[in-house]
Amino acid sequence: MSKTTAGRFFEDYRIGDVIQHAVPRTVSGGERAMYHALYPARGALYSSDEFARACGLPQSPVDDLVAFHIVFGKSVPDVSLNAVANLGYAEARFLRPVYPGDTLRARSEVIGLKQNSNGKSGVVWVRTTGETQRGETVLSYVRWVMVRKRDPEAEAGAPVIPDLVPVVEAADLVVPEGLDFSAYDFTLAGEPHRGRDYSIGERIDHVDGVTVEEAEHMLATRLWQNTSKVHFDGTQRADGKLLVYGGHVISMARALSFNGLANAQMIAAINGGSHANPCFAGDTIRAWSEVLDRAETAAPGVGALRLRLVATKGATDVLKDDSGKYHPDVLLDLDYWVLMPQ
Repeated sequence: MSKTTAGRFFEDYRIGDVIQHAVPRTVSGGERAMYHALYPARGALYSSDEFARACGLPQSPVDDLVAFHIVFGKSVPDVSLNAVANLGYAEARFLRPVYPGDTLRARSEVIGLKQNSNGKSGVVWVRTTGETQRGETVLSYVRWVMVRKRDPEAEAGAPVIPDLVPVVEAADLVVPEGLDFSAYDFTLAGEPHRGRDYSIGERIDHVDGVTVEEAEHMLATRLWQNTSKVHFDGTQRADGKLLVYGGHVISMARALSFNGLANAQMIAAINGGSHANPCFAGDTIRAWSEVLDRAETAAPGVGALRLRLVATKGATDVLKDDSGKYHPDVLLDLDYWVLMPQ
């Protein structure tokens, strides 16, 4: 009997399956150091215990996307080991900050299945939840993945496509306990702009670019214990290229957005996201943001800003053509809520 596994293929999933993912991960300051080495992340709340305590938190949490990547990585061996591509996200809510010393584990429920017309692959929708060792949910999100079939002749059931809400309502955003921006230090944070200084419809070019290096994107993906073959095995694609993990693009674009959005401190929700085109080593990632909405919260001095974050590998002002198709230079289209001083 074989001791190894080739991972799940499309025909192995059933609606309602709940998969408990292996290998819990205890978070340390090492994740923060590596994250800041891999991306130009400079958010003050995630860099300084003193700044975080002045904002009402017990200490500096790890960046929200560290928690996202760790939980995502837990799910890869069971959900996307044989993926062609990770397609999108929805209904993501960040419910508790993650601090060094927390141990994260994850589980996923299969909520949608649809075979592609070519019969060689299909799309799998899962809702993944990350928890601490105390059973506290830190985040929950839906993602969908295109997964290969083991046997192209295997029958597929009737498609089930989940009904997902397009936007997490502002009233449903969770503000971390104790968060207080009423005495926020804008000088230490790096920019003077409050939430009220941004206008709906405003576009912000984040100016800078970072060229993706093969070694760095592979190191980042290994850091999150993401084992998806397309990121490491050049034989998985006909062109022999390694596909850059979509989360690497998200983190790079989010870090680049500091220039213009330095006070967008905490991610509260991801309403939707698409990896519009693949990213490969040698591509230079640039980013721009559009302000979609503003909201208040009950926490002192804390407001919410809904943003569209677009990462490109070329021009910084492109999105879609006249037919509604993403421009070939667009890598990421992410709709998300952030918490910032109001």
